[in-house]
Formats: sequence, C-alpha cells, structure tokens
Amino acid sequence: MAMITGGQAVAETLYSLGVRRVFGIVSVHNLPIYDALSLHPDIEVTNVRHEQAAAHAADAYSRVTGKLGVILTSTGPGALNAVPGIYEAAFVSSQLLMITGQIESRFRGKGKGFLHEYEKQPEMLRTVCRSVASVRYTEDISRDIVAVADDIRRGRPQPGAVEIPIDLQYRKVDIEITRPQQVTRLVPDGSLLDQAADLLQKAERPVIWAGGGVNISGASDELTALAERIGAPVVTTIEGRGAISEMHELSLGFRTDRRTGIEIFEEADVVFAVGTRFQNYATRVWQLPMPDNLIHVDVDPEVIGRNYPAAVAIVGDAKLSLQGMLERIDQGSVDIQFVDRCRKIKAADEEAVRGEIGVDHTEIVSIIRRLLPDECPVVRDSTVPNYTWGNRLLPIVRSRTSIRPAAVAIGPGLPLAMGAALGTGSHALLVQGDGGLQLSIGELSACAEHQIPVIVLVFNDSGYNILRMIQDSVLGHKHGTELSKVDFVAVANGMGVEAEQVEGVDEFEAALARALERQGPTLLDIDMSVLAPIELPLPAHQRTKQD
Repeated sequence: MAMITGGQAVAETLYSLGVRRVFGIVSVHNLPIYDALSLHPDIEVTNVRHEQAAAHAADAYSRVTGKLGVILTSTGPGALNAVPGIYEAAFVSSQLLMITGQIESRFRGKGKGFLHEYEKQPEMLRTVCRSVASVRYTEDISRDIVAVADDIRRGRPQPGAVEIPIDLQYRKVDIEITRPQQVTRLVPDGSLLDQAADLLQKAERPVIWAGGGVNISGASDELTALAERIGAPVVTTIEGRGAISEMHELSLGFRTDRRTGIEIFEEADVVFAVGTRFQNYATRVWQLPMPDNLIHVDVDPEVIGRNYPAAVAIVGDAKLSLQGMLERIDQGSVDIQFVDRCRKIKAADEEAVRGEIGVDHTEIVSIIRRLLPDECPVVRDSTVPNYTWGNRLLPIVRSRTSIRPAAVAIGPGLPLAMGAALGTGSHALLVQGDGGLQLSIGELSACAEHQIPVIVLVFNDSGYNILRMIQDSVLGHKHGTELSKVDFVAVANGMGVEAEQVEGVDEFEAALARALERQGPTLLDIDMSVLAPIELPLPAHQRTKQD
C-alpha cells in the first residue's frame, strides 16, 4: 500500500501488466495519467497527432510483439476519435487496451453540458470493446484496469477500455496495485485431436489452412513442423501470412481469392483449418468449396461452423492444438503428385499476377524482398499495389511481420507502420497510396519527433484508383475519385522527415537502400504515371451493377 495519485496508479498497474509503451495525446482530462506515464522510468509515451492513429499504432505494436497495446485518450471527442482504430483492432483480434478520461464524478451523468461531457461514453465503447470499466473510486483504478486487461488477453483477443474521471486521477490515496492473473491457453479436447489426427494422417490430398490465429498464438514453428511431417501444402489467409515462411517449399501463400485457388480445394480430401473465421475475402464470399472432411480449430467456439460445417470441431489455442497434432502424427500419406499440382497452380498464379502488374511493379517487388531484412514488418494500406502484389506476390518470411488493415479501411497504414516499427525495433516498410496517406498524414510529424524508422512508399496516382476502376466498370463515369496532386516530398520535409521523389524503377533501388541506412523515417514519393500500368481483375461482386 502506498499514497499515490490515481494517475500514478494507472502507470504502476500498466507496468505490472508488462506494458512498456503507451500511444496517446495529452488532454485536460488525462493530465495526471499522462504525467505519471511520462515520469515513469520504464514506460515510453509515443505522442501521436490523432487518437485514431494511437489505436492503430497500439494495434500493430500488439500484433508484432504479442503484447498488450495501450492507448491514452481524452474523454468525449478524444475517445470518439479512437473508435475506428479500436474497431480495426477488434476485427483483427488484437490485444488493445484503451485508458480514457472522464469528466469530474460530481458532473458525470447529469447532462449539464460540462466540457467534453459524454454521459454515454461507456455504451459507445462497448460497441467496439468486449469489456468496458467505468471507475467509481480511486481505490478501484488498479483492480478495474487489470480486470479488463485479463479479459482482453483471454481466448480470442478483443479490445477493452477503462474510463477514469479526472478528479479520481488527481486524488491521492492508499492504493494496492493489483497483479494480473496468469493468462492460460485454452487446452483442446484430446479425443477430438485423436479424430483429427486420424483423418489427417490417412489423407492423400490434405491442405492446411492457416489463419491469423496461428500468428496470434505464436504457433509458426508448430504449423511448419506439422506441414513438414505430413508433407501437406499450406494455404494462408492474408492475416495468416508468415505463419509459414512463404519461401518454404510447402507454402502456397494467399491464393484463395483467385480462380486458380479453387482447384486446390476441389481436389483436397481433408482440410485442416486452424485459427480462422473463414472470412469472405479469403473464401470468395463463401463460394470456395470445402471437402466433407473439414477439421476446424479455433480458440473462439462461436466461429466454428459459422461459415462451413466442420467434421471435427476443436475449440482450443492454436499452439496447443498444433502441438497436440504433432504428438499424434508420425507421418502422412500424401500424394506427391497432388503437392506438385498445387505448386504448379501457385507458380501459374504468380506468373499471372506478374503479367497484371507489369514489369516495373514486378521489379519493385523483387527489389523490396532483396533489400528488406526478413525481420522488418511489411505494412500494406488499402491500395492497388497491395491488392495485386502486396498481398500475394511479395513474400512474407517471418511470423508477425505482415500487417494490413484487416477491415480493409483506407488510411491506417502510417500509424500501423509506426506501431510495427516500435514493436520490432526495426524499419517497417509501408506500401501506401496517396489517397490513403492523406487520411493520416499528420503522423509524419510524430515519426519525426520520435525518429520512428518507417519507410513510406507512396504510390502516387492522384486519386483512389481502385474506386476509379470500379466506377468505370459499373457506372461508366467517375465522381470523387480524382485528387489534387500533392508534393509529398515537400510535405514530409516540412514535418522533419527525409523524403525523395522516385521517378521510375531505376531510381527506386538506390532510394530504398538509402532509406534503410537511415535511423529515422523516410518517405519515397513514387510517380505511378511513369510505371507500367497495373491491370486489376475486379471480383465478380464489384463488376456487376446489381451487386
């Protein structure tokens, strides 16, 4: 027990939870917390320029580290600003904890029009958080934070939030810092693992489907070992990329949204799917065929059977489930010719992508993979280069180094890259469009302030090119998709970020090499008009007017 302020109780509780970095913005309704965090010898505060950016950065920090990502916001408008980022974290199953202020206890819920008043703030936060606590007494601050944090990390991760009135933050009382519980992994049913192992060991044409849950649970080694033991090819979702190195001979990467990927599953006799919800993008809007012998493993019982019926449904942690399979399987009975056909499908698909993106973008992909260290995260915003080569042709070599807005929002790329760089302590490469960058461009200033080693590749075509293509296909004309030309080099320089104009592939390799030599951030403004054009085959649901 010690006499400390409520703000200090927040800092000490976060420290006890293993938190060493917090993303946020200082405000009149979080001053005591911000002060305590800033003075704490073992916690770094990253000052962002917008609360949404704080949430995205903390989300990516959690994805690459497997640790709790924490944001600090003000009450009312500050808390509301963070909601889109919390929504993304919920969509991708990220460990995100929000600490936010609240007006003085004596005014809360009175509707008197106090500064930043929002009496329904907890209800609003519950729309994007699994657990929300509204602190009533300073003595409860530590207990409430730990309760929410424990829930965030239990089972399938989901965001949580704690609001603390400003008077409770200033108040000094005897507070005992609550220690977090040891979060245990969900153990799968052994008899169900037996059934799954029997199916998989006897399968002649098995396919392993790896979702984001494999990366979340840190089960890359186990997944790779299982694939090697039975000789099965591995398909990943986009969030599952890196669960097995995409340079591995059994990795098929992300294939399933293309027509060629259907052939693999039409022939498969068993699919072992782990850590996945079977989302629409990865399943061609749930039209991808699945064999009767589908084994579905996930830590969240609510997602099993939701989109595809499972012959064997296993509720359990991905790492423990894969370890259990390895204990039960000695070798597989895989038809080598089936594996060869899968490899040929992958090779043909990648060759088709190269034809669609042209020689210039193909060379850019080659340069990035050649120069970028394997441990550097690759962050991809919602932009045409990523829809084509970023999500399927640029190899991801290590688990937890592939980051994108899973809800396919436009604009989160820069703050996601900030969190990924700070989490890994390495450069983070961001593939970004000019339209998306303008939604979070203020964070270049934060990158300069903290010297965050983000390399921003801006593929600049002065517009929203994917929407241009859809409009041309569906409407025959365009509205709202043309943007004014922005001199991103001048903007970046004005915020203290090193920047270069890149006009052509010949200049790209040297510019990227220079960026990797810098300790801080770099922006490369890439003129799309001088590159070979990308031909983007639109999904059927985007080509037809009735959809």
